[in-house]
Amino acid sequence: MENPFKFGTVVNNEHFTDRTNEQREVRRVLKSSNHLILISPRRFGKTSLVKKITTELNRPVISLDLQLITSVNDFAAQLLKQVLKINKFEKIKHLISSFHIAPTIELNPLSNNVEISFRPIAKASFTALEDVFNLIEKIGEKSKRPIVVLDEFQEMVSLDKHLLKQLRSVIQHHKNVSYVFLGSLESMMKTIFESKKSPFYHFGYLMYLEKIPYSDFYEYLTQRLKKITKKEKNLSKEILEFTNCHPYYTQQLAYYCWEYLECNEYAAEMPNKVIAIITGIHDTDYERLWNTINQIDKKVLISLATDEQFNVLSVATSTIYSSLNRLTKKGYLVKNKTFEFDDPFFKYWINSRREFIL
Repeated sequence: MENPFKFGTVVNNEHFTDRTNEQREVRRVLKSSNHLILISPRRFGKTSLVKKITTELNRPVISLDLQLITSVNDFAAQLLKQVLKINKFEKIKHLISSFHIAPTIELNPLSNNVEISFRPIAKASFTALEDVFNLIEKIGEKSKRPIVVLDEFQEMVSLDKHLLKQLRSVIQHHKNVSYVFLGSLESMMKTIFESKKSPFYHFGYLMYLEKIPYSDFYEYLTQRLKKITKKEKNLSKEILEFTNCHPYYTQQLAYYCWEYLECNEYAAEMPNKVIAIITGIHDTDYERLWNTINQIDKKVLISLATDEQFNVLSVATSTIYSSLNRLTKKGYLVKNKTFEFDDPFFKYWINSRREFIL
């Protein structure tokens, strides 16, 4: 039987899990004249949710991950590249020809990919990007209103300190484009969109993507796992207990459990065996990651992983608080009612190697 669980990529159709209320909310915003701001920790399914709705709306989508952008000119070049993927060059070349800074557009004969670059001009670093955003607005005047999705939007801050203000001054006048801003660092995204001093203060509809409710995820798992085991209820509970309903890691663990059950019967020790297998696969990655973390942060992570009290660390409370915030900003931890590991397998790895890492 085909494994019904999927992780690591954007999911849709039968692999998409619930999010009924969130789907309705995103659809409503994108059908209106408002822009959408969607915040959640990494791997919670923001991109999958937005892609599902935009596909249903049947509107052109221009999507860019700002984590991979290195400069303002690179931003302009990569954004124009995405525009050309959904618009034939012949139809918009007259609009591109009016750019203040002409782009260099080349076709790679080996990969058949279009390569785009802008000649850097120190005093006009934003000009090229402004031209591309205005191009999208002009395209929207004559066709279906495009949707521009900017993932990890908080990375804008690191590109240029003036970029937020410059970008707001341009896109605030756009009436033919829906903008979707995705972000995984809650504190930075809240500063951008909730601080009165920010150019993007209250620029769009702010939405937080929470974990999928336990009952919904439990039903999703049991309906699929019962095709391969009679212990689907037990296994679903064990999976969710370990992952704490984290969308990505729940799908990952369920996928490997299915693979295990293809060749083995369910047994009480089975979930732990599968968890150990997955952790072993990523052992080198976790070890490399661990070696980049400072000693204070290591102590805090160990305390959280082993459920030790922070007061045994012999570290000032202010230092622990700074460490928790730093680890959250880096994505190792997420803050709900308490601080918890984003990756439950990393927590398991710390516990399993505790005797080796002191």
